[in-house]
Amino acid sequence: MKILVPTIVAGLVVCAGAWAADAAVDGGASSTAPALAAPTAYDQATTELMWDTGSRRWSVIWYTGAGWWVGNEFNTSTLKTKYVKILKFKMYTRDDWPNTQWDGFRIGFYEFRGGVPGSMLWPTGGTGYYFKPSGLHGHVWVECDINWNCPSVSFVAAEEQFYNNPLGDPWSVDNNPTFLGHSWYYALGRWSKLSEVSIPDIKPYTNLMLRVWVEPGIEFPGVAPSSIGRVKALYY
Repeated sequence: MKILVPTIVAGLVVCAGAWAADAAVDGGASSTAPALAAPTAYDQATTELMWDTGSRRWSVIWYTGAGWWVGNEFNTSTLKTKYVKILKFKMYTRDDWPNTQWDGFRIGFYEFRGGVPGSMLWPTGGTGYYFKPSGLHGHVWVECDINWNCPSVSFVAAEEQFYNNPLGDPWSVDNNPTFLGHSWYYALGRWSKLSEVSIPDIKPYTNLMLRVWVEPGIEFPGVAPSSIGRVKALYY
């Protein structure tokens, strides 16, 4: 997992793969110039968790959005912490495709035990939290405030498209052709690695552009919050 301090990072194809993963894919303009959403105040006690390069390769939208999730797994035990407060959920998306507006999506955090995602931890009611971006245009990182103490150091941050194409906001994969093994998708009651998804037009690009901003707790004496935000990578 790459762990970064805050920095500004800046042809439609219809897939004919397995019915369980029918999706539309677009690799149009601005594929290599991501933009940051509204600036986040920098605090050395906070840390951004991510697996992506910061540059998009494909935008993807399911034909049917409800019940279809994508998410990244993170393990914050490398931060020497008993818990983390999840401050923000971030996803790279856009409002100019497949339609020309924000439609909104659902956010959830899941357990990650035994090497696979488990039950939903947040929201506690078991239904994703609806979030609709505003005030942003084009290809952007959108941020949603969470401010929740996660009871586990390992978790999956995930997004459900919810609406059907074209009334939905796409998710994105980066330009790294090597799958890092931490991106997942959920469909029909089952989690699978995103590298296994039946969307041939995005292959081999299957690292999800989804991040979380956390405030780590402190477990060991002598590890100050000001040191954590400076760590570039604790494991890969």
